[in-house]
Amino acid sequence: MLKVTYGRGYVYSIRYHIVFCVKYRHKVLINERALRVKDMFTKIAEDRKFEILTMEVMPDHVHLLIDCTPQHYLPDIIKILKGTSARWLFMENPELKQKLWGGHLWNPSYFVTTISDVSEEIISNYINSQKERGDKVGSEGL
Repeated sequence: MLKVTYGRGYVYSIRYHIVFCVKYRHKVLINERALRVKDMFTKIAEDRKFEILTMEVMPDHVHLLIDCTPQHYLPDIIKILKGTSARWLFMENPELKQKLWGGHLWNPSYFVTTISDVSEEIISNYINSQKERGDKVGSEGL
């Protein structure tokens, strides 16, 4: 079910599916380290006031489903998740820097898509019907 949030002067539902990979697709996010990354992401989300609805840490990439406000800027969210988690992981696991040439944990690119409980077709049909609906309302008002 779509979760709608009411702000001051606006109503919104903003959800993103985000995927990003470990540099060189090295399989370093395993066992306790994978659990630690989940803990880190959860802490970052709490601190930055967005919600991680679902998360999975794979050995060489992560999937996140986040819910955020219109004030959140998606590139900043991703930068904070990647930068903070990399810094913390390297501090806790200095041997990772040898495995990951140059000391970069995450690949600089990412995948993101918005999600909703309504399909693109439904939204397109709704938008395309607005002129027709507006004309009916306008003519009824005369």
